Amino acid sequence: MKISISEAIQKYGFEFLAIFIGVFAAFALESWNENRKDDFTEIKILSEIHNGLNQDIKDIDVNMQGHRMGQQATSYFGRLILNKKTSNDSLVLNYFVLFRGFISVQNISGYETLKSKGLEIIKNDSLRAEILSLYENDYNSLRKLEESYSELAFFKNYYHDFNQVLAPNFTLDENGKITGINKPLKLSESDKKILITNLWMMNANRKFMLSGYTEVKEKIVKLQKRIDKELKR
Repeated sequence: MKISISEAIQKYGFEFLAIFIGVFAAFALESWNENRKDDFTEIKILSEIHNGLNQDIKDIDVNMQGHRMGQQATSYFGRLILNKKTSNDSLVLNYFVLFRGFISVQNISGYETLKSKGLEIIKNDSLRAEILSLYENDYNSLRKLEESYSELAFFKNYYHDFNQVLAPNFTLDENGKITGINKPLKLSESDKKILITNLWMMNANRKFMLSGYTEVKEKIVKLQKRIDKELKR
């Protein structure tokens, strides 16, 4: 039994349309699920990065406080070398922090997760660029300055000069523990100038490092605000 074209269209058109709608719906559902999964991954990664930045601020604050103590130590020994009033009680602590260096610690687990998932998981282009800039540029610069910059190697560069001149003036108890220093110091004019110049250089480099930490900390706070805003959308 033959059927007309119009009857064929009527008979099979609805079947084709139903199949087409079913396939399209399946693709749409799969795409929706993928987008939903990506959204969840993005939120999770941004939250992990945000938490890591909180710890980074704490680590930066610790290093900044250490450099400030180093600056106070340069002031202490400047007064001591110029035979101005100083306390023996703080001698040992100041001598320790005078040459102390630090390592730059960054919590990069969130950023490493982002790289493993693909940077494009962060849909906001400017936010993604800001994250990249902090971790790839600012953090690397801080690490190189703190750990590889030769002028910040305080122990290597300055300890020998100071110890050679000051150690003979230290007073020790019966156990060999430093208890103070004989005052007034009797230093040659040459030794005095060398040590004062070293103190100036040490203080200048700590000031430079503090400015670097301050700049990066401001960028971290700004990035955290951007992430907070993105997570609330």
